[in-house]
Amino acid sequence: MIWHPFTAQLGGEAPLKISRAEREYVFDVEGRRYVDAIASWWTVIHGHNHPQIVGAINRQLAELDHVIFAGFTHESAELVDRALMHLTGERFTHTFFSDNGSTAVEVMLKLAVQYWHNEGQPARNVFIKFDSAYHGDTVGAMSAGGESVFNRAFEPLLFKTKSFRYPQQDADLTVLDEIETWVRQNRDSAAGIIVEPLIAAAGGMHFQEPQLLTAIDRICKSYDLLLLFDEVFTGLGRTGKMFAYEHAGVTPDLLALAKGLTGGSLPLAVTLVAERVHRSFASADAQKTFYHGHTMSGNPLGCAAAVASLALCNEEKFLPQVRALQQKMLRYWRNLEGLFPERLHSARSLGAVSAANLHTGSAAAGYTFRHGAEMRRQALAEGVILRPLGNVIYVTPPYNISDSALEKTFACIGEIINDYEP
Repeated sequence: MIWHPFTAQLGGEAPLKISRAEREYVFDVEGRRYVDAIASWWTVIHGHNHPQIVGAINRQLAELDHVIFAGFTHESAELVDRALMHLTGERFTHTFFSDNGSTAVEVMLKLAVQYWHNEGQPARNVFIKFDSAYHGDTVGAMSAGGESVFNRAFEPLLFKTKSFRYPQQDADLTVLDEIETWVRQNRDSAAGIIVEPLIAAAGGMHFQEPQLLTAIDRICKSYDLLLLFDEVFTGLGRTGKMFAYEHAGVTPDLLALAKGLTGGSLPLAVTLVAERVHRSFASADAQKTFYHGHTMSGNPLGCAAAVASLALCNEEKFLPQVRALQQKMLRYWRNLEGLFPERLHSARSLGAVSAANLHTGSAAAGYTFRHGAEMRRQALAEGVILRPLGNVIYVTPPYNISDSALEKTFACIGEIINDYEP
């Protein structure tokens, strides 16, 4: 039998069998339609089965399905590289291909560690991270995440890090002074700072001000640390700009991208590398080579899908569409806050990300929040796919979701809140 991810193996409901998808909808085998209000884990940014992406995959499949990527190349990978260099304004010089967001983060961490090794400072291998972070489920990505139910059982496998409070909007910002003090005292062992810029997603959709990224960037520059941005979620328009770092006017040394890279059609991820980092590996010395790769690195089908997805991202209407969605969703959340002030609080929206928190009373508010599963079931019964993060209900739809589907989504959320008792 299939072992589904993030799913209890006893006592849960049977998985819903889906047969097809179109735009913001998926359809089950009985033909019932559901609004995909979370873009299938935040990937389907252009809607399901976008014809340009489907066509690109089919054309690529007719020519080249796969080829080893060590010592070989192909046009689709080169087009992805050029498109990303263009979209990032040439802030990076190299693209390292992998196949999922966790691995793109793992590549960032390994590159950073080996960078300091290549630079003759191997003791600099401790990363600063944040308590609300979730970077994925590989060992390195878990090590860089906050302590949670996701990684608690694997603590013996995790490498040493230094954790700080995620600096949120309107939060006590003494954490920045704490970070700088720790770096000043441990600069010989500090490798860099890894952060989900602007939004800590799976940790609870925690938002932060761009100025906080600017402050983190200043610390990195002042103490010669590497800055690692996990934009697996926030990249490619999700925050209303093409990349979250643009809001703060900073540029990381390493950047992880995945999810929307292929519009959710195929697994593909990249780690973008600034010249400062790459220069340390540009040597004939075999000891300075980055010995890391994947069987499906640079897969032509995934790359063809990414070329089509990035072309859609480059269209003039792309970002204005996301910004308009931000305002629409915030209005819906504000209305629900007004209707249910004793049950809902902290409504927030940025780009195609919006969320609000349920008051929990005496119940625990973490990922295992006891009402979460029932809320998912209730939403499905109403024809909407939602997946609350503990007591946080969020909406992260395809950017081109129709007004009618968005209205249905928030009407469903209203029903859920109306039935909820803290």
